[in-house]
Amino acid sequence: MAQVEATTERIIAADPEAVFDALADYKDVRGKVLPGHFSEYEVREGGDGEGTLVHWKLQATSKRVRDCLLEVSEPSDGRLVEKDRNSSMVTTWTVTPAGEGKSKAVVSTVWNGAGGIGGFFERTFAPKGLGRIYDELLQNLATEVEK
Repeated sequence: MAQVEATTERIIAADPEAVFDALADYKDVRGKVLPGHFSEYEVREGGDGEGTLVHWKLQATSKRVRDCLLEVSEPSDGRLVEKDRNSSMVTTWTVTPAGEGKSKAVVSTVWNGAGGIGGFFERTFAPKGLGRIYDELLQNLATEVEK
């Protein structure tokens, strides 16, 4: 099994604290900014950053639906980590300053991919597909915090 990684970034016209706080707000903001690829969104514990347990289904393709139960941690300032209890998937959100009143938001997801020919296609196409989903999420986040 090879590790698969998808990374996307966006400059957002808002202070890093505002962007990070919006990302970490699973109770009010996160559900609003998720694209249509996500369903069955439910906060099961917490709701604000560290200690949150959140569930959703991610439909990456017409045939591929991933049932995710994510534990949220904040290992350092500006970093939010979501570890899926149902798989090897780990998503890290990093928000850093990008000039006056701007932030750079980076999302990176890694998981252990399949082997064989299926793994080849997963490593080839999954990062691009997930990248498009995260592009849309970051666009929605920017719209939310740039108000």
